[in-house]
Amino acid sequence: MGVMAAVGPEGEPSSDAAMTPDLAALITRSARGDEQAFAALYDATAARVFGLVVRVVRDRAQSEEVTQEAYLDIWRHCTRFDPQAGSALSWMLTIAHRKAVDRVRSAQASKAREVTYEVRSAEREHDSTLEQVEVRLDQQRVRRALDGLTETQRGAVELAYFGGHTHTEVAALLGIPLGTAKTRIRDGLIRLRDTLEVTA
Repeated sequence: MGVMAAVGPEGEPSSDAAMTPDLAALITRSARGDEQAFAALYDATAARVFGLVVRVVRDRAQSEEVTQEAYLDIWRHCTRFDPQAGSALSWMLTIAHRKAVDRVRSAQASKAREVTYEVRSAEREHDSTLEQVEVRLDQQRVRRALDGLTETQRGAVELAYFGGHTHTEVAALLGIPLGTAKTRIRDGLIRLRDTLEVTA
């Protein structure tokens, strides 16, 4: 729905007024529950608001959702708009920007939780594997079998198996990459298992 154009001196609509609706007046009317005024406010500002949101969120689908959330907030809080504190558009863009930033932070926090979960799952899997080895192997026999490992395998296995360290801790203690530590521990445990004739 459009905004009624202002009438010029000759009774003709003023194109400038039609192109630049009074956003503050529309917000004031919206605050009184005027849905037509809010529709006009949306039509006049949606492109600017969406443009701001998509620059922050950088995902079109999510930006559309955030824009709708922003307009819902604008509708709910129209009564809080103070024309003395700044322009109507600035007030609206501030709300939209806050919503966009919240969405980005939420996405980042979700990703961080996923990474943390994956890391902890890997650590738990490693710890579970070592527990199974401890249950199924006698430590004295393992000590003897350690002599059959290479020096690098033995150092990694001793830290993990006897020291109770995680893959990450072993890598740090030996000053080697995490992948190298995992490989040494895995190869060492496989060789121990084969040496002791323990079935997997």
